[in-house]
Amino acid sequence: MKHPRNFRFGVEMLAPFESMSWAASARTLEDLGYSTLFVADHIDEGYGPITAMATAAVATTTLNVASAVFAPDFRHPAVLARELASIDVLSEGRLEVGVGAGYMVNDYETTGIRMDKPGVRVDRMMEYVQVLRGLFADGPFSFDGTHYVITDLEGTPKPFTPGGPPLFIAGGAKRMLTFAATHADIIGVNVALPSSDARVAAARDGVPSSIDEKLVWIRDAAGDRFSAIELHAWVRYAHVTNDSSSMVREMTKGFAADEEEVRSSPMVLVGDVAEIVERLHARRERWGYSYFTIQQEAAFEFADVLARLDS
Repeated sequence: MKHPRNFRFGVEMLAPFESMSWAASARTLEDLGYSTLFVADHIDEGYGPITAMATAAVATTTLNVASAVFAPDFRHPAVLARELASIDVLSEGRLEVGVGAGYMVNDYETTGIRMDKPGVRVDRMMEYVQVLRGLFADGPFSFDGTHYVITDLEGTPKPFTPGGPPLFIAGGAKRMLTFAATHADIIGVNVALPSSDARVAAARDGVPSSIDEKLVWIRDAAGDRFSAIELHAWVRYAHVTNDSSSMVREMTKGFAADEEEVRSSPMVLVGDVAEIVERLHARRERWGYSYFTIQQEAAFEFADVLARLDS
């Protein structure tokens, strides 16, 4: 029986491909069959995301563009909502809005912006989502929160997509994922990462048993809307190779797991094309993952995977 969710792939792009412009790189992803070009929102990585997404959208006709991900501390939601609605209009509905709580320590330290405790950052993100949704909707919007106050503001322009572009919330802890389950169109089910300083230890949260638990949280919180949610995996380790043994053995140390657990982690896609395709199907059946994003350096080799995947 056909699965209700087709596979799709995104690529996180930090710069153009070698010897290509940014626009040509976006068209190349489109030609290779990728669904989405993701741009990071970190002070020291790549182009500014708003400009990069708009440029890529104008250069293509079917490619989606997405942020990975906007943190509330760096842009007021009323200002961001207007920029995002504009991109959604100009791209005729090819925008996905990624939102997170903010975790990269360097973004805060180098700008002098205070990095609050994780709980405060999550509180702020929750209000942020409500403000974005409110400004994407029809009519004047008001909001009286702890972090944001909006008074009779009409969001303009209105997005091309009714109700606003799909909202993508990424997280790994229970509070983030249960909020995403009731507010997001796409959930990035990731490792729990309160700050970038915890990145090494966080890998241990990417083993299959941890993902099982995360999906229980999401299903319980989502209830009847679970079937409408698209589940996304941010693939940290992606490589097409006929000999992945040494690479996987090395990763067992960081994951504190055996080789099969590492190979089965949604954060890992290594092996030959046939093995990767098989594992993608297994992850969709076990957890519901149908949307995967890889890093730029693997984009060309993974084109063979996309060509082999059936819907």
